[in-house]
Amino acid sequence: MTEITAARFAVSLPQQIADGTFEPAAFRAYLRRAEELGFHSAWAREGTLNPVPTLGPIEVMTYAAACTERLRLGCAVFVSVVHNPLLLAKSLSTLDQLSRGRLEVGFGLGSRSLLGPFGVSPEGFVTRFTEGIELMKACWSEPKVAFHGRFFQVEAAMEPKAYQKPYPPVWMGGHQPAAIRRAVRHGDGFVGAGGATTAAFAEQVRALRGELEQAGRDPAGFRVAKRVYVSVGERGRIEGSLARMYGNADMAVSGPPDACAQGLSEVLRAGAELVPLDAMSDETEQLERLAGEVLPLLF
Repeated sequence: MTEITAARFAVSLPQQIADGTFEPAAFRAYLRRAEELGFHSAWAREGTLNPVPTLGPIEVMTYAAACTERLRLGCAVFVSVVHNPLLLAKSLSTLDQLSRGRLEVGFGLGSRSLLGPFGVSPEGFVTRFTEGIELMKACWSEPKVAFHGRFFQVEAAMEPKAYQKPYPPVWMGGHQPAAIRRAVRHGDGFVGAGGATTAAFAEQVRALRGELEQAGRDPAGFRVAKRVYVSVGERGRIEGSLARMYGNADMAVSGPPDACAQGLSEVLRAGAELVPLDAMSDETEQLERLAGEVLPLLF
């Protein structure tokens, strides 16, 4: 089991911002306070086609990098098959340079139903995904890229490389056993989805450990995270939003501080080493309550 004292916590980047309502000063203050409180990182998500107003992850992370000095910045996850891997690699290596090596990158396969509006064929869906990951790694680390795959053929160089060597930590997300195998094969870590219950996440971690052993990878060098939707105080504050997204709110950690602490401790014991806490709204108030009322109960 992961020791609670070894766990690290992260926060969500405010992205659900309606047209014309972004407040730069409030955004900066929130991130600086998260940094001051000692949170490990701040995480975005990707939702290009979404009825809920959602700012783009790369732009939000870049703005956040300019507002902070130590806080690491990530996205869980990019649905990378809808991106050109060369352009995505360039954007991410640029962000890693601008942040002086504070980038964490998450990739997920997504659903075939997402592909049509982006002009991407479902043919070879998984191969396109894994080729794209390997091509991006090559762009970030190799002096000259010589990549010859089914979907991508590249002989060129990309400069500058990623600031972190050989490249930023690569997290892989997903629900199915195949996603866990891909994480072990292509990633540096696995991030459990916010929509998964703690029990489902615990099952994924058990499967993950089996795959790591079979692949001969040292578990100590492979990171495990779990996004957690959280509401300190009223459960109803996020219950409706989660029900619209997932059909229920069973995955949420909510209620009074002691109940939230209990819920988070269960996530840690299930195997999470990093826990991005997603309040969904009222981020500043929730940040203070989490830091002042909930997390101290875990240590």
